[in-house]
Amino acid sequence: MSIVEINFDGIIGPSHNYAGLSFGNLAATKNRGGISHPRAAALQGIAKMRANIALGLTQGILLPHARPNHGWLESLATTHADAAPHTRAQAMSASSMWAANAATVSPAPDTADGRCHLTVANLLTMPHRSHEWPETLAQLRLAFANPAFAVHGPVPTPFGDEGAANHMRLCVSHDAPGVEVFVYGIAGGPFPARQHPDASAAIVRHHLLDPARTLLVQQSEEAIAAGAFHNDVVAVANGRVLFTHEQAFADRETFYADLRTALPEVEIVEVPAAKVSLADAISSYLFNAQLVTLPSGEMALILPSEARDTPSVWSWLQEHVAGNGPIRRLEVVDVRESMANGGGPACLRLRVVADPATADPRFLVDDTKLDAIAAVIEAYWPEVIAQEEISDPALVEKIENARIKLLETLGTVELIDR
Repeated sequence: MSIVEINFDGIIGPSHNYAGLSFGNLAATKNRGGISHPRAAALQGIAKMRANIALGLTQGILLPHARPNHGWLESLATTHADAAPHTRAQAMSASSMWAANAATVSPAPDTADGRCHLTVANLLTMPHRSHEWPETLAQLRLAFANPAFAVHGPVPTPFGDEGAANHMRLCVSHDAPGVEVFVYGIAGGPFPARQHPDASAAIVRHHLLDPARTLLVQQSEEAIAAGAFHNDVVAVANGRVLFTHEQAFADRETFYADLRTALPEVEIVEVPAAKVSLADAISSYLFNAQLVTLPSGEMALILPSEARDTPSVWSWLQEHVAGNGPIRRLEVVDVRESMANGGGPACLRLRVVADPATADPRFLVDDTKLDAIAAVIEAYWPEVIAQEEISDPALVEKIENARIKLLETLGTVELIDR
């Protein structure tokens, strides 16, 4: 058995649009009503996956959901044609592309039964995301049907759970027992705190984690109020390294001390607010990067181009790489379309530490399979969507047909009616 980290990226769906539905996500609300480019967005995501493969990383995919979600609209006693504009936009959202919100994952080395546990996120804080979990769960149960995995349903209401975006794992190596950090919110100034502490605690129990190697940590109110709607906007972990903004946590000194006790080998890389403000960190998505270990053992940070374009951020990164810090390489990717909707490279992927042979091969990709996916996107994804078009029956038909064509190409037709 060869346990590695697999990055499952969400393929950006054909309904990608800028409805600005995510209150507290500054990029999403700033671009509300803009013209989106679903085809370009999806191809940018494919290019990011190709770059990961070129770095020697193992790559997987999660698939776009059926949009509009007719079943959800039916539960509200309406249809896409008759729904109020905000409800229609919520039913059409392509936000399942943010695979970091699909589930929380605890690898086999951390769990009492030696299985990799996944709990699908309920995402109940935002109406447009609250109806994602049934289809996400169907995909997870298909992709991880092997007995090596335990896939759990969502934490019940009213305990909001946003998945891996509020979860970090630190370890000496991926196949060694790790320390799992669950980050919750209590308050966020004008914005909601999306991760409930009781949801995090429930997942710890479901996943059979060792309390001595599990930390529940509060996100700082100032970070949420500044637009860090998830912890992964202000902190990311990989291996022994915690890469974080100084203002990410409510009580960082206690957290750091507890983390050092649980994992003495930990290396904490803290970016001072005096060097990079919360505003610059959030707008550039410095921490919403993929911090990964390459086959050489070197650690790399996969960043959005916005990080390079932000002087304070790029200056700090250059200084760090030039020194003796643990991050040795910077890899810049263009995901501008998804950034404009409020998520960077890390939002697009769900980390699963497992033996790739135990995952359904239809959800794993190489360059050849990405060629086939890109061909479907180029042929069937809408080139542009203006906000007023989401009620157009012709656009709805195009979006639905595009997804079906992708599922047929990948041999996952059992998901068509999920």
